[in-house]
Amino acid sequence: MRFRDWATRVLLIFLIFTTLTIVLSLGRITQSNSNKINSNPPIADVTTDWGEYPQAQLQSSNTLAEESQEKLQEKSTVDLPPPTVTKNQNSSRYRTTAAFTQYRPNYEIAPVDPSNYGDRYSHDVNGVPVNNQALIVLHETGNSASSAVNFFQNPHTDENLQASYHALIKRDGTIIYLVPPNKRAFGAGNSVFESPNGAETVTTNPNLASSVNNFAYHVSLETPPEAWGKNSLRSHSGYTELQYNSLAWLIAQSQVPEYRITTHAYVDRSGERSDPISFDGNQFFRLLHSYRELIPTYQAQN
Repeated sequence: MRFRDWATRVLLIFLIFTTLTIVLSLGRITQSNSNKINSNPPIADVTTDWGEYPQAQLQSSNTLAEESQEKLQEKSTVDLPPPTVTKNQNSSRYRTTAAFTQYRPNYEIAPVDPSNYGDRYSHDVNGVPVNNQALIVLHETGNSASSAVNFFQNPHTDENLQASYHALIKRDGTIIYLVPPNKRAFGAGNSVFESPNGAETVTTNPNLASSVNNFAYHVSLETPPEAWGKNSLRSHSGYTELQYNSLAWLIAQSQVPEYRITTHAYVDRSGERSDPISFDGNQFFRLLHSYRELIPTYQAQN
C-alpha cells in the first residue's frame, strides 16, 4: 500500500472518531438541559422570610403525629413559655415594648391533621416564581373554639372541606397554636389581597381557585356564644378585651406592616365571608401600638 493511501485512510478514521465524539457530547448537553427544564418547581420558602410572622415554640408536626392521642390531649392544656424575640426581630423594622413583656397570655397546642394544611410554594402551578410579602388575615370561628379545633384535627379527603388557621384565640385570651408559620394553612378559599402594588393571589392547586394562603398567616377569634352557628349574622356582641390583647400581643412579634394586616371579609372573593364581624379595628391597633414600636433608625427614614 502506498503511503498516500495509508495516510488518507488514517485521516478518514480520525475524522469519523472526532465526529462521533462531538455528537455524543452534544447529546449529553441536550439531555442535561432537558432535565433542568422539565424538573418540577421546588416546594420551598426561599422567596419569603417566614420570620416576618409570629414565631411559636412548637414541636414539629411529625413529632406531634407520632405521639399518642392521650399525650396530645395532656399537652394541649399545658401553658407554654412565651416565644422569645429573635435577633432577626430585633434587627428588623419593629421591636416589642415593655408592655409586650408584661403581658403573658396562656397557650395551648392543638395538632392539625396533615390533610388540612400544606407546604408554602416558591412557584405557582405554572412554574412562575412567587415572592409575595407576608400578610396577616383575621378571622372568626363562627362556632366554639373546640368545635373549630376538632374539625381541623379530623382528616378531610375532600379538598373543598380542608381548612385550618395558624392560630386561634379563645374568649379567655388563650392562644391555640395550630399550624406552624412556615406551613400553608387553608384559611381562605377564593381570595385576593388588593395591595398598593396591585392584586395579590397565588394558584397552588389547578382544581381550586387562587388564594392568599401561600403568603398569609391566618389568625381567628372565637365567636361569642350567642352567635355560634348563626352564619347569616352581620353583627354580634364582639370580642373580649383578653382576645384583643392576645391578638395584638401575637402580631406584635411579627414584622408585618399594618397595611398588610387585613380581614377574611376583605380578601374573600366568594361573596360568602364577612368575618370577623363586629371587629373593633381601633381597639386592636391601639393595643398593637402599645406592644410594638418602630425602631428609631427606621422611624427616622419614614
